[in-house]
Amino acid sequence: MKKKNLPYRACVGIALFNDHNQVFVAERLDTPGAWQLPQGGIDKGEKPKTAALRELEEEIGTNKAQIIAKTDEWLRYDLPDALIGKVWKGKYRGQEQLWFAMRFNGKDEDINIETKHPEFGRWKWVDFATIPDLIVPFKQELYTEIVKQFLPLTHQD
Repeated sequence: MKKKNLPYRACVGIALFNDHNQVFVAERLDTPGAWQLPQGGIDKGEKPKTAALRELEEEIGTNKAQIIAKTDEWLRYDLPDALIGKVWKGKYRGQEQLWFAMRFNGKDEDINIETKHPEFGRWKWVDFATIPDLIVPFKQELYTEIVKQFLPLTHQD
């Protein structure tokens, strides 16, 4: 099936900010060198806000966070042609995501990426404006838009 005939996978993404207005990023276990923000699919019948808090806990071991903003609209990215048919059982051309900015109200010790189904090998806090430079090329445009929408929250603009 051609990419244009495939739907987008409905997902949420989370920009998790600490008290220093840095954002949480983690390196994928399956793609060393590929960093990303927590994100994941929305279960059938699940509200995006609920999915965002669930994904946060599933991916980083905690949901000690408060939602402070969300993107104005759903944002999309397409997979590169080489990945079509290899990820998500070949059902999707990319993802359509609603992004949430959250304020982390826990301690670094609350973060545990050694979850039931680990996705990340390591994590760190970084300056938010730098994240498009850390992301795989096919997601950079999406991450640039996330930075554009959420940067005013960090008082770094």
